[in-house]
Parts: sequence; C-alpha cells; structure tokens
Amino acid sequence: MSPWERERGERFGVLLRQARGDRSMVEIAAAAGLSAETLRKIETGRAPTPAFFTIAALAAALGLSLDELAAACAEGGDGGRTALAG
Repeated sequence: MSPWERERGERFGVLLRQARGDRSMVEIAAAAGLSAETLRKIETGRAPTPAFFTIAALAAALGLSLDELAAACAEGGDGGRTALAG
C-alpha cells in the first residue's frame, strides 16, 4: 500500500467520524450492515481501502453522497471539512 493510499484512508476515517457526530459507532455500523469492529478499523485508518459497497453503505447510513466522499478523500482533500460544510 502506498503512502498516498494510507493518507487517503486516514482522511476517509476523519470524514466518517465527523459525519457520525454523536451517533454511536454501533448504530452507524448496524445501519450500514457492518460490524462495529469493521467501522472502527475504517475510521482509524487500519482498513484504508474498504470495498466500494462498504463505502456506499456507509454513505447511505450517514446521509452523505458518494460525490462528497470522493471529493473529501481525493489527493489534497481537506479531511472532509468541505463535504460536511454543506
């Protein structure tokens, strides 16, 4: 895995944590059809390249569009601040 992929995974994790807000990890994981441990790994960057359908399920559970996620996690992204501002 390249350093860029690792960094992108970390940005994705930050975005997910911000979007989750006060909701529990268990609540969002269940809504996305994932285990809380899987969500924890994604949020902490230990699983920096989740499958597309996992990303899509998380986006739906958090009320985010895939476009927002892609923009926030692109190279040079701002860690999700722009995606969450609108």
